[in-house]
Amino acid sequence: MKKIRSWLAVIVLLASFGLVAPSSASAAPYCGITWGSLAKASSGQTSAPIVGVRAGQHPCYDRLVLDINGKHAGYDVRYVSHVYRQAKGDVVPLRGGAYLNITVHAPSFIPANRTDIVPVNGYRTFRQVAFAGSFEHVTTIGLGVRARLPFRVFTLDGPGGMSRLVIDVGHLW
Repeated sequence: MKKIRSWLAVIVLLASFGLVAPSSASAAPYCGITWGSLAKASSGQTSAPIVGVRAGQHPCYDRLVLDINGKHAGYDVRYVSHVYRQAKGDVVPLRGGAYLNITVHAPSFIPANRTDIVPVNGYRTFRQVAFAGSFEHVTTIGLGVRARLPFRVFTLDGPGGMSRLVIDVGHLW
């Protein structure tokens, strides 16, 4: 009986080695983020103005939300070497190691503080949100981030007849 238990233990041990798959060389994406850092764009134009800008922190990313008082607006969001002020062409100074140029095909509100539209002190990825101008129903906002990180852009309906443009920037790759 002792020999059978010994052999059984050896068989179970050997079988367990065969059940373990070799590890893969690639790591899983951070929080499942697979967005990438290339430009994101959507066509469309609205006469509905931007009525608010806000930011939030999530465990895997920082979020910027633009509230639009009407239907979805088209957008173009991309990393750039500098964000330029509309009509004047001056560089908009931004804190951070990388800059997202956010162009929204909607008229703008006029923020109380153009250099810091929304406070992002203490955020893990965001460094600064600045107004870069609005001209002929096109509004530009500069988003300074810690580094060139993956981001996504999408729109949401509501509440009511409003819509929202959402920009999420991951904390890590």
